Amino acid sequence: MLALVIVSCAKEAVEVTPSREIHHGMIELGEKLEDPYTVENVERAVRSLYPTKADRVDIHPTDLYVRFLPATDADLAVLEELGLYLMDHPMDYRIAREGDYYHDPTVADESITWQYAVVPRDFDFPSGLKYEILDRCYISEHDLTTRASAPDIDWRLVEREAFRLTGNEAMLEPAVKADAGTPQGRITLLDPLHAGGKPVGVSGVMVACNVFVKIATAYTERDGYYKMSKSFSSNPRYRLVFKNDAGFSIGFNFILIPASVSTLGSGTPSGVDYTVTEDDDAWLFRRTAVNNAAWDYISRCTEDLDISTPPQDLRIWILPFLKESSTPMLHHGTVVDADIVKEYVGSYAPVVSMFLPDMTIGTSEGATFADIYARTVHEMAHASHFSKTGSSLWTPYVAYILKSFVLDGGTPYGNGPDSGFASGVELFRKGAGMCEIGEMWAYFLGDSMNKERYGGAMPSYSASLWFRPEILGYLYERGFLRSEIFKALGADVYDLSTFKTRLCSLYPERQWLVNQTFSAYGK
Repeated sequence: MLALVIVSCAKEAVEVTPSREIHHGMIELGEKLEDPYTVENVERAVRSLYPTKADRVDIHPTDLYVRFLPATDADLAVLEELGLYLMDHPMDYRIAREGDYYHDPTVADESITWQYAVVPRDFDFPSGLKYEILDRCYISEHDLTTRASAPDIDWRLVEREAFRLTGNEAMLEPAVKADAGTPQGRITLLDPLHAGGKPVGVSGVMVACNVFVKIATAYTERDGYYKMSKSFSSNPRYRLVFKNDAGFSIGFNFILIPASVSTLGSGTPSGVDYTVTEDDDAWLFRRTAVNNAAWDYISRCTEDLDISTPPQDLRIWILPFLKESSTPMLHHGTVVDADIVKEYVGSYAPVVSMFLPDMTIGTSEGATFADIYARTVHEMAHASHFSKTGSSLWTPYVAYILKSFVLDGGTPYGNGPDSGFASGVELFRKGAGMCEIGEMWAYFLGDSMNKERYGGAMPSYSASLWFRPEILGYLYERGFLRSEIFKALGADVYDLSTFKTRLCSLYPERQWLVNQTFSAYGK
């Protein structure tokens, strides 16, 4: 279904080994387990270990184990904005088989499933959002007052005793390794054509681990290193959550989860390392490749390109069954006429209005990191352009692309202002103009970044492209900075004529070069 939504651009520790099987599909739950972190079970453990001191130790709830039932994507956004780490399956069940997602059988397939979280005891629940408190829990790291008032209580031993009393002793590390560990490690990937083929960090991605309701999360830094803020006595379950601290998320799991998750399985309390390769699990590879390409692009916007970064909260979808990629920016306000969408996607049009992607990356052709890098930075260049124009110019741009695809047999760029539908309708005429400068910019910037990363020459563009990215490449080779070209884009620059005029007005001393270049390419 989602393959039909939007098409735009046709841009041609302990080591966890990459051979470890990563399961997809729906998670299968085993039996329900007794949670050792409930207030009652921690009290039992304290009484068992310290019978003469238990009455002087105040075990009160530090956290609530809850589940929410969001009715809409907006409800999910509310929970995310509150900073909650959400899981779509319960935390107190044995996992019989790992997977990408879980959907509660009591919830209709077309509805968002229960979302499980651990919140502070004084959490202010959002009004109008259905929720249920499942347990009141005690996590000693969250109760500095009690820890300070009872310095002779070994909370590591209390935790282990609670596991024993609840029948979960087998989950603990052996006695010889009884000391609690703080998970840390490194997540890397291999891009054979970059950095001499050495591992490079998976940057800015969330690493999450949990044992029952004890959850720790951390973001990897540039080189892929992470360190949690909590310690564990038992083996946590590790997951990569593709919600990046640079301001984008990569979806989707099933259909309703904003950020995709790849589960790495159980690891030691000291942490896990993982190196992703092109021969690794396909979903994990694609997610990390898009993640690093987007992170690299955003970091370069401020480090050396000096151009606008894409908007925050950017939603990227990976569609492995399409070759085309797109940047419709629907989540950020682009409005597409319902009749145009319906003409393209038919009965699936409602999906567009409910699950709004900003960007889609098609990966059906080409499976290398270099391929995915090129497609991603091309689309990110569009997102930077959107930051300058806003949705008022992006709306006709996307409408023109969709109309072209429908009428021209899958050709997303159409024939420009001379297209039959574009020449007679103001919306599509403006969209054709935006297509010309938007694709010139994205082809040029994306290909120049790709050349810097992998070497070689700028590509020779197909004669079928009625817009001419070579114009910007020629200006760049003769001294124009990419930031200077980008500066000429804006909310009042909607076709090649206004773009050329803006370049000349911004850089009058090089007006001759601008005119000469445009003329040389018939523009």
